[in-house]
Amino acid sequence: MLLNTINNPADLRQLSRSQLTPLAEELRNYVIDSVSKTGGHLSSNLGTVELTIALHYVFNTPEDRIVWDVGHQTYPHKILTGRRDQMHSLRQQGGISGFPRRIESDYDTFGTAHSSTSISAALGMALGAKTKGEDRHAIAVIGDGAMTAGMAFEALNNAGVYDDINLLVILNDNDMSISPPVGALNRYLARLMSGKFYAKAKHVGKSMLPAPMFELAKRFEEHAKGMVVPATMFEQFGFNYIGPIDGHDLDSLIPTSQNLKDLKGPQFLHVVTKKGQGYKLAEADPVLYHGPGKFNPLEGIKPSTSTKVTYTQVFGDWLCDMAAVDKSLVAITPAMREGSGMVAFHKQFPDRYYDVGIAEQHAVTFAAGLACEGLKPVVAIYSTFLQRGYDQLIHDVALQNLDVTFALDRAGLVGADGATHAGNYDMAFLRCIPNMVVMAASDENECRKMLSTAYAYKGPAAVRYPRGAGVGAVVEKTLDTIALGKGEVRRQGKGVAILAFGTMVAPALEAAETLNATVANMRFVKPLDVALVRQLAKTHDVLVTIEEGAIMGGAGSAVAEALADAGIVIPILHLGLPDRFIDHGDAVQLLSACGLDAKGIVASVCGRFNIVHPVAATA
Repeated sequence: MLLNTINNPADLRQLSRSQLTPLAEELRNYVIDSVSKTGGHLSSNLGTVELTIALHYVFNTPEDRIVWDVGHQTYPHKILTGRRDQMHSLRQQGGISGFPRRIESDYDTFGTAHSSTSISAALGMALGAKTKGEDRHAIAVIGDGAMTAGMAFEALNNAGVYDDINLLVILNDNDMSISPPVGALNRYLARLMSGKFYAKAKHVGKSMLPAPMFELAKRFEEHAKGMVVPATMFEQFGFNYIGPIDGHDLDSLIPTSQNLKDLKGPQFLHVVTKKGQGYKLAEADPVLYHGPGKFNPLEGIKPSTSTKVTYTQVFGDWLCDMAAVDKSLVAITPAMREGSGMVAFHKQFPDRYYDVGIAEQHAVTFAAGLACEGLKPVVAIYSTFLQRGYDQLIHDVALQNLDVTFALDRAGLVGADGATHAGNYDMAFLRCIPNMVVMAASDENECRKMLSTAYAYKGPAAVRYPRGAGVGAVVEKTLDTIALGKGEVRRQGKGVAILAFGTMVAPALEAAETLNATVANMRFVKPLDVALVRQLAKTHDVLVTIEEGAIMGGAGSAVAEALADAGIVIPILHLGLPDRFIDHGDAVQLLSACGLDAKGIVASVCGRFNIVHPVAATA
């Protein structure tokens, strides 16, 4: 097998061109086999097999830098760069990441996972090489979805003014959304337009032809290319546009890449690929196979047998129910329809559904504009992606106290996706914003009630909830609200009072059985139930705050501030996520490692306050 002989791209470059096609078949099968055993991203990786081979074959990596946008399509890259034998540990605790990581390999030149960063990073690398007098290339591989973000166009705008850098931007167009059919004619044009003859001809024409004739020839060239390819826009940015070419055709990819390698200045290569390429089930349903768990490749993904309702489903059902009674509700997603549970809403209320693409900044300000017109926008967004719209949240929504509801999915640790996707910071970065209401759901039914509460609040409000299923609470189909800024005591004990936020209520209740502690479901990070905090402080010896979020500046900090304002001095322990990025792995195991399961809570409380563990006392 050819793949077993490839331990790094230098080995790949020793192969003949005729060996690359069978290598691609082996590599594609290896990706399918690996992902079926570990889970992970599949469709996108099957679409980049040939492109990955071509780039490492033509360019001198890692001296030449490849930046993979988003990075969820880099499994072939990882396999070819010395991590083939580590694929069994993909996204597992202690194993390799599902995204590029600089600390993992020299071939991972830039850490990615959020979209639309590749062109900016590659431009920095290209200009860094120029500044240092180094002759190397920087290549950004960006998907057509990621091109919807403003940051990508900011980078194109900046890059186009440098005509002496070695920068190649590759648009991996895998939805056929802006591409004409590809074939032999397009392959020929791509080779011709990327070749030295074409580049020299343009240069000679500029120097030899009279100005009027040169302008006429230039216009003819632009119109001729424009009839075949969408070249004009990218060339107006200052790039030399080539394509589209078939991203699964090595006989087109390799000579075109070789030609582009010899050209100076910003180059733009448009390749057309197919998600799920080579695996019929993934080709037929690339969304289903985007990020599957473990599955049998021969049988495909089986329907889930779980009877638990996920928080995402709770949101999707609530959204449809609320929209049915309030025609002013409109829903917004930044390209996460399926992940945010909005498929049913899109079908039932297509005229009130807005997918703005991967453009979180725009999504937030767009919602603000809708709110100005008296509509009731609901922005469904992952906690980790709201970070990208933070300025807009402050300046465009909160400052004007506009009525926008934020449904924050994937709050807290997310498991296999790791630090890049973890929603660890929303409580800290939201509670400091004036006019904001911030709620953390302890179970599925409370999540629905909080969504109704946020929607009823006349201003910006956010509800955070985790990935996956909760404790299995029965979800009432009403649209009832809860009292704003009011928590509740879920268990009465003595000595120790645990103030739990969101998902930490369940393990706090379990730990309280051992500690005989009081447990309060605080519900609101902001406005905090200050009266409840004071009451618990006066009737208990010590307080413990616990949250599935960053301790620094989080909900526990809000409790400490409230106590300080009231002049109450009492021993207090803050439990939450530590001041470090938490790697990928099983979410339950990660929470346990952070001391956020019942056992960890008991151990921390007993250790901090010198409480004799009841089990030890009995022994």
